[in-house]
Amino acid sequence: MKAILLAGGKGTRLRPLTIHTPKPIVPIFNRPFLHYQLDLLKQVPEIDEVILSLNYQPRRIEEIFGDGTEAGIKIRYVVEPVPLGTAGAVKYAGDNLAESVVVVNGDVLTEVDLAAVIRLHRERHARATIVLTPVENPTAYGLVETDTDGNVRRFLEKPKPDEVTTNHINAGIYVLEPDTFDRIPKDVAWSIERRYFPSLVERGETFVAFVYGGYWIDIGTPEKYSQVHRDIMDGRFAAEPFRGLPAPRASVAPDARIEEGATVEGPCFIDEGVLIKTGARVGPYSVIGRQTQVEEDASIDAAILWPNCRVSRDATVRNAILGRNCHLGRNVTVDGGAVLGDKTTLTDYTRA
Repeated sequence: MKAILLAGGKGTRLRPLTIHTPKPIVPIFNRPFLHYQLDLLKQVPEIDEVILSLNYQPRRIEEIFGDGTEAGIKIRYVVEPVPLGTAGAVKYAGDNLAESVVVVNGDVLTEVDLAAVIRLHRERHARATIVLTPVENPTAYGLVETDTDGNVRRFLEKPKPDEVTTNHINAGIYVLEPDTFDRIPKDVAWSIERRYFPSLVERGETFVAFVYGGYWIDIGTPEKYSQVHRDIMDGRFAAEPFRGLPAPRASVAPDARIEEGATVEGPCFIDEGVLIKTGARVGPYSVIGRQTQVEEDASIDAAILWPNCRVSRDATVRNAILGRNCHLGRNVTVDGGAVLGDKTTLTDYTRA
């Protein structure tokens, strides 16, 4: 059985972080995000190959994952000549497949039981199966309406409050039959949500929903990207290095140097080669990437710093994200959800 991972987007909602780093390889702590999705797929031994559908900076991704040997699952790369939309990408990557295929959006982190989803698909002899997840504010999303037997009946695009009939949204995980791809035009941008799925409903084909109420998040915005780190540190999503780590859940690399007089408060993550100087403070929910230097009396609080950053004396970084190789001068303050791209330099006393 094959899986198609739709990882061709430009990650525009995460810019400037994704200008030089495709979204599938943005780091979650010190692991490219794609690793977490491959971990999910590897839980189904029947899946023997993952087809990565790419378009944006594909070589950067292939350089990291190669043929999948180190990741523990075979990987094949399919690069769209032009962006083809979600359905167009599925057809382009899977047009020659003959058996059921699992499709996963490239920005989803979840613990859904994929084997159970596949089992439901087969038990119902479905043409397509979609995973749905409940949300607190249904008016902010496109909703998926089902009947009492779990058949998909309608898609509602961001309804008004009086139009809400369900709180279930598309979770971006599907099991599809490739012989339904004939309704997707070749080499044309086509939406799986707006064109392909509605065609199943219109034709009265068996299209079923698997409702999943566990952990699910779309990492595609800075707010959600930060939340993923918090959720892992708090144990809401089980992942290394915080799986089973006792309170205060501070993960500090063995070769990180924390000078006397520096303060580290968990939960937090401090990677290899980091230097935290005297008087500096690393507060809860902070992530310090490898080879980063935090100088005297600087403060990092609930912030994510990618590798090779330098935070100078008396600087403060709070509730912000810094890309690689950023340099903050003395007494700089960065807070309020700021996102700095790679190689940003802020001179002394700057506020951002």
